[in-house]
Amino acid sequence: MDVPILDVISRFVHVFTAITLVGGSVFMAFVLGPSANELGEEAHNKLREQVVKRWKKFVHGGIGLFLLSGVYNYMAMIPKHKGDGLYHGLVGTKIILALGIFFLASALVGRSKAFEGMRAQRAKWLKILVLLAAVVVGISGFVKVRGIPAKVAEAAAAAAATE
Repeated sequence: MDVPILDVISRFVHVFTAITLVGGSVFMAFVLGPSANELGEEAHNKLREQVVKRWKKFVHGGIGLFLLSGVYNYMAMIPKHKGDGLYHGLVGTKIILALGIFFLASALVGRSKAFEGMRAQRAKWLKILVLLAAVVVGISGFVKVRGIPAKVAEAAAAAAATE
């Protein structure tokens, strides 16, 4: 079985980016944030400023990597899941949730006055982001281990043979 190297690289980039961003978000929501709340206001604000300045680069770069690798991965799987409504429904849901996560992550590290209210409630929104990310990871895991149903694989093979 030949596995195209680009498929392996894209999958690695997608999973490694998820590990980095979701893990970082969990750390900030449940370890750094509560610990920083015990600092004085001035120290807390300075720490938050420094963390956001560095984290922003990971968030923006990660969103770019997710978009590139995610589009590639999805395009590579479309022919294998032709007629597989459950797959496309779940992946569509995953994509919509991911776009929501990208929005929340960007708003939390951004400087726009429009999202200052969200940043003022950073702990709440970060926990919502982590919850959505857990749902996306769950959908991803299910879709991956579910594989390609035999009926769908047969239909895809028959369609490929007539082309």
